[in-house]
Amino acid sequence: MKVIDHIRAAKGKTLFSFEILPPLKGTRIDGLYESIERLMPFDPKFIDVTSHREEFIYKRHESGLLEKVHTRKRPGTVGICAAIQNKFKVDTVPHVICGGFTREETEYALIDLHYLGIDNVLVLRGDALKSDGVFKAEKGGHQYAVELLGQVMDLNAGKYLYDEVENSNPSSFCPGVAGYPEKHFEAPSLRSDIKHLKAKVDAGAEYIVTQMFYDNAAYFAFVDKCQLAGIDVPIIPGIKPIATKRQLTSIPSHFYINLPDDLVDAMEDAKDADSVRQVGIEWAIAQSKELMKQGVPSLHYYTMGSSKSIEAIAKAVF
Repeated sequence: MKVIDHIRAAKGKTLFSFEILPPLKGTRIDGLYESIERLMPFDPKFIDVTSHREEFIYKRHESGLLEKVHTRKRPGTVGICAAIQNKFKVDTVPHVICGGFTREETEYALIDLHYLGIDNVLVLRGDALKSDGVFKAEKGGHQYAVELLGQVMDLNAGKYLYDEVENSNPSSFCPGVAGYPEKHFEAPSLRSDIKHLKAKVDAGAEYIVTQMFYDNAAYFAFVDKCQLAGIDVPIIPGIKPIATKRQLTSIPSHFYINLPDDLVDAMEDAKDADSVRQVGIEWAIAQSKELMKQGVPSLHYYTMGSSKSIEAIAKAVF
């Protein structure tokens, strides 16, 4: 079932959904299953599975020379989506990214998803390589998410690359895109960012999932500005509870977002790790309840590899 159909079927009731990371290469999938099982009592309607581009590492040879090689530390997004749907009977949303993929590789992945009966995709540009600093498209790949979205919509119309397919079977993906209540860090202004978001909606995006935020006022203002710009698709808020004091600096530096003073003060005053985690849980509960009261389409939680905090939040909210 498509994400947009889940939202429509809910008739104004706020849904529960979450995002998971694929396991590290070489590890078992059992731990991921255990994390998901913790959250199944809250009736998730869809589960996002992230996609990660290649990374470059240096391999030392016996001669002492270093060889630069590329690797993917978290492969398997398509397979994990299929495994989750088969085991838990919950719809999955694989992330499809520009970074590290050619148009041909993207088409092959979309065909696999179509054959597996996976109807949803979240279309993203993805991050730049750490060594590059700025995003560079793969040769033969997409530079922008709106271009990647165009390829998804082409496939929905039965249009494949190079027009080599006769009697083509169109896909029926429900594409979502990302929104940034505090703007994307590369955007010169929030208005400019929303302008580009509107272009994605015009190109076929059926819903928006926001980056995490910690001040609900930022989300509500973002929704208002999107509506004024003519964006009329559901905007799903993304929530990530802070779990450690280190995240007070790592989250703002990585995601370019602000943390409210009250949250920072409470975190800094916490005496131990358990107290810090509890502050993060309570803040996310308060956020979630206020958002639910305003009738948001779904509360979408970023697990970041651990579902224990999300379980505690869901128990208090759903």
